[in-house]
Amino acid sequence: MKLRFLYIILFGALSTGFSQNYEAKVDSLMNLMTLQEKIGQTVMYSGHWDQTGPVVGSDNGKYIREGNMGAMLNAMSVKGTRDLQTIAVEESRLGIPLLFGYDVIHGHRTIFPINLGLSASWDLAMVEESSRIAAEEASAEGIHWTFAPMIDVSREPRWGRISEGAGEDVYLNNEMGKAYIHGFQGDDLSQPNTILACAKHYVAYGAAQAGRDYHTTNMGEGELRNVYLPPFKAAVEAGVETFMSAFNELNGVPTSGNKFTLRDILREEWKFDGFVVSDYTSINEMIQHGFAKDSVDAARIGMNAGVDMDMVGHVYRLHLKKLVEEGKVPEAYINEACKRILLAKFKLGLFDDPYRYIDEDREANTAYKPEFLAKAREIAAASSVLLQNNNDVLPLSKNTKKIAFIGPLVKDEADIIGNWAAKGERGGKAVSVFEGVSEYLTSNQILYAKGCEILKDDESGFEDAISVSKQADEIVLVMGEDHHMSGEAASRTDLKIPGIQPKLIQKIREANPNKNITLVLMNGRPLNLSDEIHLVDAILEVWFPGTMGGAATADLLFGKVNPSGKLTVTFPRNVGQVPIYYNMKNTGRPIPESNPKEDYKSNYIDVANTPLFAFGHGLSYTKFEYSDLKLSSDELTFNNTIEASVTISNIGDVDGHEIAQLYIHDKVGSVTRPVKELKGFQKIFLKKGESKTVTFTISVDDLKFYNSEMTYGVETGEFDIAIAPSSDVKFQHVFNLTQ
Repeated sequence: MKLRFLYIILFGALSTGFSQNYEAKVDSLMNLMTLQEKIGQTVMYSGHWDQTGPVVGSDNGKYIREGNMGAMLNAMSVKGTRDLQTIAVEESRLGIPLLFGYDVIHGHRTIFPINLGLSASWDLAMVEESSRIAAEEASAEGIHWTFAPMIDVSREPRWGRISEGAGEDVYLNNEMGKAYIHGFQGDDLSQPNTILACAKHYVAYGAAQAGRDYHTTNMGEGELRNVYLPPFKAAVEAGVETFMSAFNELNGVPTSGNKFTLRDILREEWKFDGFVVSDYTSINEMIQHGFAKDSVDAARIGMNAGVDMDMVGHVYRLHLKKLVEEGKVPEAYINEACKRILLAKFKLGLFDDPYRYIDEDREANTAYKPEFLAKAREIAAASSVLLQNNNDVLPLSKNTKKIAFIGPLVKDEADIIGNWAAKGERGGKAVSVFEGVSEYLTSNQILYAKGCEILKDDESGFEDAISVSKQADEIVLVMGEDHHMSGEAASRTDLKIPGIQPKLIQKIREANPNKNITLVLMNGRPLNLSDEIHLVDAILEVWFPGTMGGAATADLLFGKVNPSGKLTVTFPRNVGQVPIYYNMKNTGRPIPESNPKEDYKSNYIDVANTPLFAFGHGLSYTKFEYSDLKLSSDELTFNNTIEASVTISNIGDVDGHEIAQLYIHDKVGSVTRPVKELKGFQKIFLKKGESKTVTFTISVDDLKFYNSEMTYGVETGEFDIAIAPSSDVKFQHVFNLTQ
């Protein structure tokens, strides 16, 4: 009776005609809350449906009843969330509903390619559609909130979490992040098929020293503002509802206790009005960083810095009330954090109907819809990158007598969906490459040998693999990483294809010196393929392609789909080149093109400076020609724009997509500028023999940067420009910026 009475008093008068008056509703509710209940809203604990961090014990039911929990991680399913929500709504004093969060990273049930792969599609509509489908499936299982997108710029292939982002470029991360956010959140959060998005990991987590997860980050403010902060600012502008603070320290201050990034930049500069959640126990980990002396100190630092919710750390629940009473944490900070969290719940419609995401029929009929699987197949194909295709050995012919499929990932249905695969099924639902090619070939055309495991040093399968390869007319190797080898806590110092797989490739080439060999790669990071490019004829990078990955791979191998993906991260020649990325700075002694071996220049003595495969690289089964670059004017002013256009022609024999990329170089600046920067891209479809003109509009905003005084602006002068198929291009034109 008490709960019903409170709802009538609190919401009855406010609901009619004022459904969007969230602030008034929150203020009314907070007037009824004790300080401890407000602190309770800042507390997140974990359910037992999944484990995404170190196990931390808790008594969830008790905390919910006491009003000491505002959100729950890793709780899902209609039954599971209903049981928990019932405790919150029917058994706690004020009946405030819980917020359920889960890591829906690249799909929920229907799994799409890993995010690094998705970015290689350069297709913002596809990226948005993938997260829209993920939101449909996740919300049908009671989930309100995802911890995505990850928009950490990363130039570090050793870092396992490079798999979760959009690679090394600032502009591309900006655009991809906005597409994910809109897909998850839609246009109206009150709809029950939307979920809150979360911009993570704030900030500079992708620049961890030596590529080692959770490690230290050190950089100047100029690099921070020009490279690592812009995707997060773009997320704020896109309306993202939540942020997540990162694990790393930044210039000596852990990001979960960093007032400069959280309050000064995020709140004051950018006016972000959503709430910030810590990463899993990252507030507690300030003790290990040596920044907090104990858990009480960690709670003080976290809340004062601007982290609104403590994920699984217990420190806010245990210590904030006393810290407020002692005057060490302003009560205003607790009120602000509580209000932001409650506002999110109102926006989701949870106060109108706490059970709106709990629908048995919807849960039963949403996952793995045929249209979702068809879209997953399409997106997986669009995300794959044809790295090499010597003598046009791909596509394969369906009329080939015998094709050998060799490798530990040919029949795999577990690794193929990658890491952070939410509730995607590893086996049963996932389509293997073997299943995929079986759509195109009869059983007597297919030869198979596993050859080896990914990580075991057992060569006993080599003999069978070599024998099978000798019987075939074409050879396809399907190899790569185990899905545990990328993602969180999965850093590597060796970027080679793992285990004895490279040795098997060598043996198969030796046994078949004149046969065509194609290497299909599944992996979550750039690999060192410096040996393999000489041992195989074609290399198809499919990343971890998801639930329909095997079918999509077959579509590419047999030419039903023409490869169109392009790299969003540089592939090094070896790990010694790392970090290597396309938009580096020049030195005072760059290597001259006229004499690349000139002495006393900025080079290596054992390998070229250039990457194995450049940012933006990706081949097709057809050929595209770029011609007739034009500028509408050679002069750009602060008040006008200019247009850059180029003609792209499909001069091959197959219809296909091409991704045109706009690069600009600021030739002289008050601080040195990158040798080139991506400032736009367009994906177009051209039938064979067709030509189209692609046009980009350039404004002064495209040329702005932070100078040495941390002033954001633009400087007049000369700029190089190119529109090209990849970053590996010479500039073709110059324009001037004048006032």
